[in-house]
Amino acid sequence: MSDVTQEMQDRYEIEQVLRRYCRGVDRGDAELIRSVYHADGTDDHGGFKGLGVEFADRVVEAMAGRVEATMHNLHQINIFPNGDAARVETYFTAYHRLIQEGTTVLETFGGRYVDRFEKRLGQWKIADRVVVYDWSEIKDVPREYPNENFNQGKRSKDDLSYQPA
Repeated sequence: MSDVTQEMQDRYEIEQVLRRYCRGVDRGDAELIRSVYHADGTDDHGGFKGLGVEFADRVVEAMAGRVEATMHNLHQINIFPNGDAARVETYFTAYHRLIQEGTTVLETFGGRYVDRFEKRLGQWKIADRVVVYDWSEIKDVPREYPNENFNQGKRSKDDLSYQPA
């Protein structure tokens, strides 16, 4: 494999890890979230600082029963490879629909994942993550789009996206 082809493959695999992370959080799938971190990989998520595999359980538990829906959107992904390591800066917007003091609110968070990825045993995973806060906004949700004709998204493996092909 040429150097350019290998770099393209590495970039693709790193981006897939980032996408798996977002899907795991949005679907409340701790197993999927754990899969993006090396066993000793760390995560600094503001209120949580520790092992990424522990963050997976913590975030799913914290959102259960409190958060109705989440959606994490990835934007530009800057990858700076260095052999079997890479510095990765990923811009994101996270939306959290939740009940707060009896009112439905939408929390919107704009930030960046500043990660160090490492390729170990042929797999790219997060070795170190710091979530950088850039901006946020909270709005009351006075009414919602009529959704009775749509399949409802679920924060579990009961979501339609987990159906076999």
